[in-house]
Amino acid sequence: MTATSSAENAPAPPDMLAAIDMGLNSFHMVVARLVHGEIRTMEKMGEKVQLGDGLDSDNCLTEEAQERGLDCLRRFAQRLNGTPPEGVQIVGTNALRVARNASQFIARAEEVLGYPVEVIAGREEARLIYLGVSHTLSDDAGRRLVIDIGGGSTELIIGQRFEPQELESLHMGCVSFRNRYFSDGRITRKQMDNAITHAEQELLSIRKRFRSVGWQSAVGASGSIKAISIVLATLKITDGTISWSAMEELRRRLVDMGSVEKLGELGIRPDRQNIFPAGFAILMGAFQSLNIQDMTFADGALREGLLYGIAGRIQHEDVRERSISALQERYHADQSQGTTVEATAIAAWEQIAAAWGLDTVHDEEVLRWACQLHEIGLTISHSQYHKHGAYLLRYSDMAGFTQQAQQELAILVRGHRRKFTASIFDGVDPGDLKRLRHLCILVRLAVLIQHSRNLEPPPAFTLQPRENGLLLIFPEGWFDERPLTFADLRNEQDYLAKQDFVLELAGG
Repeated sequence: MTATSSAENAPAPPDMLAAIDMGLNSFHMVVARLVHGEIRTMEKMGEKVQLGDGLDSDNCLTEEAQERGLDCLRRFAQRLNGTPPEGVQIVGTNALRVARNASQFIARAEEVLGYPVEVIAGREEARLIYLGVSHTLSDDAGRRLVIDIGGGSTELIIGQRFEPQELESLHMGCVSFRNRYFSDGRITRKQMDNAITHAEQELLSIRKRFRSVGWQSAVGASGSIKAISIVLATLKITDGTISWSAMEELRRRLVDMGSVEKLGELGIRPDRQNIFPAGFAILMGAFQSLNIQDMTFADGALREGLLYGIAGRIQHEDVRERSISALQERYHADQSQGTTVEATAIAAWEQIAAAWGLDTVHDEEVLRWACQLHEIGLTISHSQYHKHGAYLLRYSDMAGFTQQAQQELAILVRGHRRKFTASIFDGVDPGDLKRLRHLCILVRLAVLIQHSRNLEPPPAFTLQPRENGLLLIFPEGWFDERPLTFADLRNEQDYLAKQDFVLELAGG
């Protein structure tokens, strides 16, 4: 039986797309239509959820904060209803990166939304922000610097056209700076100076690298920088362009006002007034540290980047494939062997996917990628190379991948050889445990079948599911020519038996 997600049975690509980003301060959703390869925005929604304000002293999200987030997602869910899963991406950023009970909130969010929720690393967030910004700007020549100040992190990117060249995510945001420097609602010269100095200190780690690369234009994204641009235009200091001199003037006026309660006089929305000075301080620190002369605002941001990422996958321009190829090259993996193992694993998957509930596009993708990358740990040492490979996959910056996807790849590579123990799956959500165990078994079998490294096509084997096991039938005489492979598979029976999985061998 062939799995339903195989290429020949693939469903028509969705024309409706939706993306949600769950930030530390706000949740945003955008719904769009894909028309002849172009994205046309249909609707945008955003709410101040202040998830980060619900992080307690143990970095756990309180029940009250979780309910605020879930209430917002219930409203979003109505608009998502009926959108094909392959056209939807929902991600969490800083708050869910740091919350110790993030998995609890994610499970509740998935139940409300009916779609998977994934957490992205800071640099992946930066890449997606750049993707969203670059698609909303004219396709001009030269490098651009993009800055996005969020609630808990600030992303900085240098890129050209649609390709980022430098990516960084710093652990400072308008909510964390508000709590540290402006929690009393006052805006004094000392508070402002301390906040700006702190931002410059955070930027020290990237200042030399970014300034040496350089840029021809600077662009700001998201709420804090948008608010600064609007205030400058409202006060007629500039036309909305954010210049060094305009920032100095606004700094003076903020200190003279002395209180966030007066910021309404500048046209700042009530829900943004208490974080405005903090966002301003971070941007001022960036201007001073990176010697930015002027900046424009662009409407695109993370959620638009998510949309373009979805569209790229639909149009077979998947940045994840480039990430896989880059890892293979960086760690000198034997790509021919990886391709042979992949073909064998897919031949097995196509027979067993429906019976084992692995017949999704994601299951096929993670299986393919794990096979392609299963030997990258050899660049460190042959001894325990499966563990080295798992470490590299878990902690590398992999463009296009969520933290969960990287964890799954790491697990399959960690478990592709030697002992098959429960510890391989430590930290896995119980609902994913059986699926990952079965995918891991498919990788293990494919590696063993191709252990001779002759780059042969997959043999004409047959798989039949059994209760807590699998029957693997080979063509007659196949084992006679491959006694070492037969011995490997007999050893594999013992490894799997220790996890109560019965592998039966027949034919051969």
